[in-house]
Amino acid sequence: MAELQINTTQNVKINFTAAGAGERLLAFIIDSIIKIGYLTILNMTVGAFQDMDQWSQIGINTVLGLPVVFYTLALESLMEGQTIGKRIMNIKVVKIDGYQASLADYVVRWFFRIVDIYILGLGFFVIIFNKRSQRFGDMAAGTSVILLKDKVNISHTILEELHDNYKPTYPTVIKLSDNDARIIKETFTMAKSTNDYQTLIKLRNKITEVIGVKAINGNDIQFIDTILKDYNYYTQGM
Repeated sequence: MAELQINTTQNVKINFTAAGAGERLLAFIIDSIIKIGYLTILNMTVGAFQDMDQWSQIGINTVLGLPVVFYTLALESLMEGQTIGKRIMNIKVVKIDGYQASLADYVVRWFFRIVDIYILGLGFFVIIFNKRSQRFGDMAAGTSVILLKDKVNISHTILEELHDNYKPTYPTVIKLSDNDARIIKETFTMAKSTNDYQTLIKLRNKITEVIGVKAINGNDIQFIDTILKDYNYYTQGM
């Protein structure tokens, strides 16, 4: 599966796993089943309008059929990049520049479904060979579809396991907020796993600037690890 790196507006790099063609196809099938179910129920009720003239029936059928036409656009806009199928498959649409996708982005993706899905399923093959697993609609809108983590453990939170006799080193760490700690941990974990020493240096410099320390104990990895533990020590006790 392709890795997707997003630079947020705070210049923090966050890595996601792009949803593959398989997950997206299954989400599409689930959404299609929902649409077919709706149309089946609709066809069962059409008999109630048989006494109307032809144009009235066409008008009513058109109005009742709109939910199927705008199903994807409406749900992605209201559910922040997900349809029912995407939610079941634990995937969602995101902007590749770190911003939340807008209504205009969803409209572009929806419009390109004509090419991606209804013309020989071209988008499916484009996803397979695209390094960001994007279809034409994603390329035009500047979006991608990512996998969401469904198993959450302590490593996915700002919490750290501390021994009962743990002694903190940097009391000024309380200047950080929970959001600061979350960003630090996400960036630290990714930089450490990829041996991105430049990011570790930048992260260390930013932390020392915010909490106001000049001397640190150990190397960058040891320092940042201590910062996260110290933050938990002080905040868990509050």
